[in-house]
Amino acid sequence: MEPLLNLNIVQGPLLFAFYAASLLAVLYLLVRSVVLPPALRPSKGGPVQRSRPKLPRPTAWLISVTVAVVGGAVIGAVTLYVCEKVLDVFGIPLDPDTRVWVVAAFAGVALALVNLWRSRWWRKTVAVVAVALFITTATLGINAGYGLNSTLGSLLNLNPVHHLALPKLNPALQQSSAAALWQNWTAPAGMPTVGRTGTVAIPAVASGFPARDAYLYLPPAALVDNPPPLPVLVMMMGQPGGPEQSQLAVQELDAMAKQHQGLGPIVLTVDQLGSPYQNPLCVDSPKGNVGTYVTVDVVNYIHKNLNMATDRARWAVGGYSNGGECALSFGAKRPDLFGSILDISGELEPRDGSIANTVSKVFAGNQAAFDAEKPANILKAHKYKDELAIFTSGSLDRTYTPQAVKAQADAKAAGMSTLRFTGTGVGHRGDAVQYGVKAGLPLLYKRFGLSAP
Repeated sequence: MEPLLNLNIVQGPLLFAFYAASLLAVLYLLVRSVVLPPALRPSKGGPVQRSRPKLPRPTAWLISVTVAVVGGAVIGAVTLYVCEKVLDVFGIPLDPDTRVWVVAAFAGVALALVNLWRSRWWRKTVAVVAVALFITTATLGINAGYGLNSTLGSLLNLNPVHHLALPKLNPALQQSSAAALWQNWTAPAGMPTVGRTGTVAIPAVASGFPARDAYLYLPPAALVDNPPPLPVLVMMMGQPGGPEQSQLAVQELDAMAKQHQGLGPIVLTVDQLGSPYQNPLCVDSPKGNVGTYVTVDVVNYIHKNLNMATDRARWAVGGYSNGGECALSFGAKRPDLFGSILDISGELEPRDGSIANTVSKVFAGNQAAFDAEKPANILKAHKYKDELAIFTSGSLDRTYTPQAVKAQADAKAAGMSTLRFTGTGVGHRGDAVQYGVKAGLPLLYKRFGLSAP
């Protein structure tokens, strides 16, 4: 079972096998063998009957298929419009290829359904299987476009990754946590060339929040017998999704560590959602005490289990999309915990669909409570003297790039040191995560004392 859950679904044979199977199913369902109706068959020992139906069967079938496919596509487009524009179910505009996949799936299902009418049992069987095939292929195509769930297990919310064995804790290391490691660290012989990743279970003692296992990245310097006190980066991903670390981001972390004698931040990607199908926002609410989970349970876990630096300047909070808004919110609320913020294409305010739905479902109808949780208002209530905030987005991301500009302005007005980066040709997908990490890491390295200022 585990090898199946670890299959790559962003690229590779599984994805293209579904594409090919769906194409073959479409061709089979479009072409229907022409069988002469009884009125045109010769009778035993007699001439062919002359009575004919109003339309020859091929013409009738072509009309049926055309109506079904066009009708299905129209229903899909209308459904998309209502969900995206009227109900604001997703909270963000969908990308064009996502819309194409949805419309194509509706059209394919309609094509399959019309094949159930006046057909042989085997054609009905293919049609039923095709419905599931078209829906699955569209789901995989959309997921591949965003590139965030790289394995079948992560897409299905079934975590096949084994828990990571943690290095032995040495509390004495924390005494030198404020030292600039780039000046006094020498990589020992036999140090691994790359970091190690895996999952860890974080007890929700204070919050009771049902978070999924977090993903932990330990740089090479954390894997030696006498590791230095390393900085910490707490990350959160987007919604829908999970805490699985981006493979491209891990490659960036390894590349930076290789350039700095194995030094790098301990990166803990935590689950602020509880499920890919819900969005409790990063606050304490009836949907879950996410705020307490991240700022108390996660922080306590790090202190108790990892060889980390204790200086707040060596701690950062970051996130992508939904997680980006959470990072800005937590960094703004708790500068005593996090000295730096990495906001990658983050949302501007805590939203679960429309504002009306958010206020009603998360804040029990209290508009003032919702307004108080907006990062812009949190920032206005503070003045910061030693806080670094990095904001990144993509040039193709027309929704979150303006929000990143506004968020940076709010942070700068509140006294934070801010930096802003826009990736050319980058959208609101997995490429945004890779770009954000690549742009932010060098700055965090300097802030953390891992490279020369």
